[in-house]
Amino acid sequence: MAEAAETAGAAGGTFSAYRSRVLGERDRLWAALDDARESQDDALRGMLRENADTEFGKAHGFSRCGGVDEYRAAVPIADYASLAPWIESAAAGRRHVLSADPAVVFFKSSGSTGDSKQIPITRQFMRTSFFPFYYAAWANFVEHFPEAVHRADATLNLKHDPAPAVGTTRSGQPHLGASQVDFGQAFGEPLAAEPGSRAPWSTLPDFVDPADHLQRGYVRLRAAIEHDVRCVIGINPAMVAAVPHQLVQWWPRLVKDLYDGTIDGHPGGTPDPGRARLLERSAERAGGLLPTHVWPRMELLFCWTTGLASLYLPRLREAFGPRVTALPAPVAASEGFVAVALDRHLTAGSPAITGGLLEFVDADEDLRPDSATQLFHELETGREYHAVISHVGGLYRYALGDVVRVVDRVGDIPRVEYAGRRTLSDAVGERLRESHVVTALRSALAATGLEVRNATCRWPTPRRPGPAGIPRARDRHRASRGRGTPSRWSRSFPGRTGRPRPWDVRSTRR
Repeated sequence: MAEAAETAGAAGGTFSAYRSRVLGERDRLWAALDDARESQDDALRGMLRENADTEFGKAHGFSRCGGVDEYRAAVPIADYASLAPWIESAAAGRRHVLSADPAVVFFKSSGSTGDSKQIPITRQFMRTSFFPFYYAAWANFVEHFPEAVHRADATLNLKHDPAPAVGTTRSGQPHLGASQVDFGQAFGEPLAAEPGSRAPWSTLPDFVDPADHLQRGYVRLRAAIEHDVRCVIGINPAMVAAVPHQLVQWWPRLVKDLYDGTIDGHPGGTPDPGRARLLERSAERAGGLLPTHVWPRMELLFCWTTGLASLYLPRLREAFGPRVTALPAPVAASEGFVAVALDRHLTAGSPAITGGLLEFVDADEDLRPDSATQLFHELETGREYHAVISHVGGLYRYALGDVVRVVDRVGDIPRVEYAGRRTLSDAVGERLRESHVVTALRSALAATGLEVRNATCRWPTPRRPGPAGIPRARDRHRASRGRGTPSRWSRSFPGRTGRPRPWDVRSTRR
């Protein structure tokens, strides 16, 4: 395997500088938790003061808001569709719409209607609401798994896109994913490059078609098998789960490329016949190539560890090797952070109290513009909540779309984990969320001894009418509601579709 000297490591600086920055941000967040309520008040006051003279701030009386109660009374809970007119105006180049600080880029995030969201990102937001939690998220890497960030080629970062399709807004500003932004160039933060984003496979050969996702995935995997990879980052656990499947599917091609010193049949690799034969023998004995064969010193998987992933992560870890730990990615989205693991808890993190105001609505209730919210210290252990965030970057009482579960408390501070998207299946009044399905699956698996590799849910379409042409009860329900009738959420927030999510669970026996 190729070995790299201890140089720039994960983030383009010396490892010692990176370690100091990451642990420093983590320690500052720990300290803020000692007076968490005051930290939340400070974040709210700072946001209101900074943006009082914006169009949104004037329309909602920010200058008259003396605290959280006045703020909640002045600003309704909103989703992206509700804020879209303001965001589109800012994306068209208008100043002082949502924030006093102009947007530098617009993060791309998938929208509920299939359109890509445009999330305005300002320098003030990055300083106060993004970088502190972003750096802290890597603290467990540098403290407990330093080999994962000690070398640029030590981490296979699957969320980092080496061939980004960079778009622009109407005013010509960059519109791209958060992992595709050069934080050093855009925000003066060279240490913020993600682990693995400077690996040899972070750029693709000229012959690779950027639109061919399978070829891109193969070429990156082909390059990574030459290196001593210690960590895989996926955030979405499906990315991590795909690696063993890809190795099983592609191992004859990978072995041949490694033997010949080619990359997908093209010149460019380093011939290694000895290792190629070793991997071939391992694949033949095991019925396929496993990550533990390719990277025997693998230590860490970094992704969401809850939700559906919690059902298949134990077996997935076995494929990567007996020494592998799975640590939770932050409860976050392109729009902002909700929680980050500051210790080695396997699923949950502490609330991002210094980054903005965090509010929560009981997940069993419909989320409305006027929903009563709870603050972080009012949350109950074991319950699930919709997450609502406000921050200086211009998102105000923004319904993130995620549901979180309170796992436990450390003193006055709850720790929360990702429980799933808020999407509700209400085809025949069942009102199921993702977490309900996962809980039911977990109980069924425990009772039957079955295992799940993955699961999908759908609502079967009726194939024929009932006797004598009488519609089935399910059909009568659908007819009375109407296929185009919006849900309660979409009636509250015009512009969203109200189509229910289908639910039909399938599992497989290992």
